[in-house]
Amino acid sequence: MSGGMDVGVLLPTGSAQWGPDGDPRDLVAFGRHAERSGFSSLFVNDSLISPRVEALTMLAALAPATDRVTLGTGALLPFLRRPVQAAQTIASVDLLAGGRLVVAVGAGFPGRFGRPFYTISEVPWERRFARLDETVALWRDLWNGATSFHGDILRFDDLPPATRPFRAGGPPIWLGGGTPAALARTGRLYDGWLPYPPDPADYATGLEDVRKAAAAAGRTPEDVTPALFVSVRVDKSVARGREALEDYARAAYGMPLTELEKIQAVVTGTADQVREGLGRYRAAGARHLVLRLGALDLRGQRDQLDRIADLLPWLRASADQTSGVA
Repeated sequence: MSGGMDVGVLLPTGSAQWGPDGDPRDLVAFGRHAERSGFSSLFVNDSLISPRVEALTMLAALAPATDRVTLGTGALLPFLRRPVQAAQTIASVDLLAGGRLVVAVGAGFPGRFGRPFYTISEVPWERRFARLDETVALWRDLWNGATSFHGDILRFDDLPPATRPFRAGGPPIWLGGGTPAALARTGRLYDGWLPYPPDPADYATGLEDVRKAAAAAGRTPEDVTPALFVSVRVDKSVARGREALEDYARAAYGMPLTELEKIQAVVTGTADQVREGLGRYRAAGARHLVLRLGALDLRGQRDQLDRIADLLPWLRASADQTSGVA
């Protein structure tokens, strides 16, 4: 990646973000408006425990409706899908998008945001990280023309010809997560890192560990895109922003904001305060921000999109100024 900053937005694909009168068909227009407003990317998330437009379906709809933005998942949960079929779907979206796809993946979390997904998918919870890494390895082998794959968990002796992505080797694949094991695996195996630490200092130390692991594997820092997933709301004050994010946290996660911000990055306040908060992550090394907008209907989402669009020139200019030391 160049020294500049990419800033993307998470589309409100969950019904909790549409509002009672929202129409999910408006999400395509929302994505086009984000592209015209100068955002670098459009991301979608993945779930089975709340109603939403399915992640890869949404990206397929956005592919012909947009021209330049990166289309990404943040994060796709591969265990929800059969691995060979998922490789075909991902390659198809990349073809339709002309090579603009990025696939951030994860293995889910303990508790209600992870384990129930495995039960529904009839996939064992045990060895979930090894399964994730093998699934990604299988995808890459398929996209490169492999006719067999023999891992510890996934084994295929006679693979059919696979749909080839737009780009040779397939789209970049990023990993979410901030545990020591996730940092090491990111550096060794993945093309990007998409965590959401509440403290920018933890982002900086995590990125250092990712780069150390990359170097140990014979890779360079440029081989791993440093990204960040962060919830954002621009408002009249921090107090007003927190009030709105409290409603958002309860609707989207079923937990109060004080609990959510213990595990996820949250930035709110006036435009200047949000700019300062995001700037701390930029100074810590983040070069691709994926912003989740703290609003519970499409009108509010659009308003937040426009407010944050006003900050884009500053974020990009500041990233250029600090790129030499990041």
